[in-house]
Amino acid sequence: MSTRASASPPASASTRAWTTRQELLGFATAGLLAYATDLALFTCLRGPAALDPLTAKALSFLAGCSVAYAGNALGTYRHTPHRGGPRTYATFLAVNLAGALVQLACLTVSHYGLGLTSQTADTVSGAGVGMALATVLRFWGTRTLVFRTFRT
Repeated sequence: MSTRASASPPASASTRAWTTRQELLGFATAGLLAYATDLALFTCLRGPAALDPLTAKALSFLAGCSVAYAGNALGTYRHTPHRGGPRTYATFLAVNLAGALVQLACLTVSHYGLGLTSQTADTVSGAGVGMALATVLRFWGTRTLVFRTFRT
């Protein structure tokens, strides 16, 4: 006889796959809303507000991260036992900054390392390849570091 407390049985492979699909859909929805927020705010801050591009981007990035965090905390991962608060948000922000660095690294390697300097090459490397790799990193980081949905 085991002295361990009864734990719920491990989820089946089909249950885990369904959960992962649901997380991906929720994560994508929150991400699209965050992207729209980032783009709209950046456009307003650069245009009518006439802020410099780096200040405008920093503020729009923070707003986009806040929208993504709220969407994931209140939607995608609402059933996970996360504590919320400043520490959780700071971890989420760090994961998103890491994703932004991945995008910049892809653009840097392509533009400066490989000499692919056309606007098309920059778009493919930064907004295509970089965004895809950054999204994988953000999904993993949000799932395992921020909302801790470890699987058994």
